[in-house]
Amino acid sequence: MRELGVGVVGCGVISTIYMQNMPLFRGVRLVACADLAAELARSQAEKFGARALTIDALMRDPEVDVVLNLTPPNAHFEVSHAALTAGKHVFTEKPLCVSAEDGRRLLREADGRGLKLGCAPDTFLGAGGRLARETVDSGQIGRVLAGSCFLMSHGMEHWHPNPEFFFKPGGGPILDIGPYYLGALCNLLGPVASVQALSSTGFAERIVSAEGPRKGDRIKVETPTTVMALLRFAGGADLVFSMSWDVWKHGHPPIELYGTEGSFRAPDPNFFGGVVEVTARGEDWRVLDSSSRLYGKPNWRSPNWAPTLPDRANYRCLGLADLASAVLHGTPHRSSGAFASHVLDVMHAILQAGVGGGAIRIESRVERPAPLSDEEAASYWRGQAA
Repeated sequence: MRELGVGVVGCGVISTIYMQNMPLFRGVRLVACADLAAELARSQAEKFGARALTIDALMRDPEVDVVLNLTPPNAHFEVSHAALTAGKHVFTEKPLCVSAEDGRRLLREADGRGLKLGCAPDTFLGAGGRLARETVDSGQIGRVLAGSCFLMSHGMEHWHPNPEFFFKPGGGPILDIGPYYLGALCNLLGPVASVQALSSTGFAERIVSAEGPRKGDRIKVETPTTVMALLRFAGGADLVFSMSWDVWKHGHPPIELYGTEGSFRAPDPNFFGGVVEVTARGEDWRVLDSSSRLYGKPNWRSPNWAPTLPDRANYRCLGLADLASAVLHGTPHRSSGAFASHVLDVMHAILQAGVGGGAIRIESRVERPAPLSDEEAASYWRGQAA
């Protein structure tokens, strides 16, 4: 076997970039897709040359080796568990699932069956994430002492045609966007040891302003939309971690780290490219651009963006290709279920601390993923230079 047949469950907004990118990667081949809304599955199947199946039929299909789970978060556990029990490897969109205990159940199920379980985000494997990891690992800023992390916007209702799940339990900025930032931080610094937090809800309801059948609908907000946390990493660094969908505009960089020898700024972890900035002992910032490296070239833009915003690097499927390579060659994969489960533990601890206060210890530990070399990254790619 030189490639894995991929069955996509969930044919909503995010599925298009996965299906568009999949032919560009070695080791994976789209064979089928399914959705509770059969018309969505038929539309995507026709567009991308796959078979439209029911979810049950996709789980039974012998051509499907790995299930790509792109359902809403509240369905992640059910779909991933069904795929594992059907003998399929799984790669799921973030978060791994809504419940931390269910995340651990998925790990046990995969391990017990000898199957691979992977989870987005895989953005830290892109050119920007690899450059950030190299910069920190090379000791250019010395031992990391502290840092800051900010994700702030005014929510999702202005661009997503059906944004209700973002504002219900299982959503909110921590569980929706937090995996990108915590994944990037754990890749750079290792596991989180403890958290403290405060949380709030800035607006009791949201009005959908995105074009579509739900425009003008009112959504009752049932999850925190602003969370301010302190993270202590097992390696000793302390970091301010702030995520909010209640902010109209701000000026904070996504991630800064402060070391004994200098300071460092990481690219936006929501994308695969970007620039790294580093300064030694207070000197001027040096800008290191990742756009010339594989998976760093800007190749995508959201149709909801203003014309003035630049294209960004979006190579979703990179983590799926890494998982496929691990299956085909018997090696570990990087965007692993264990890594995602630790991130999920941290996110739930943040939310728990935000309600009850106090410091919460994170019991799980996970090794940093092995760095992805340029050579191995190139072995996954069959598209044109990127």
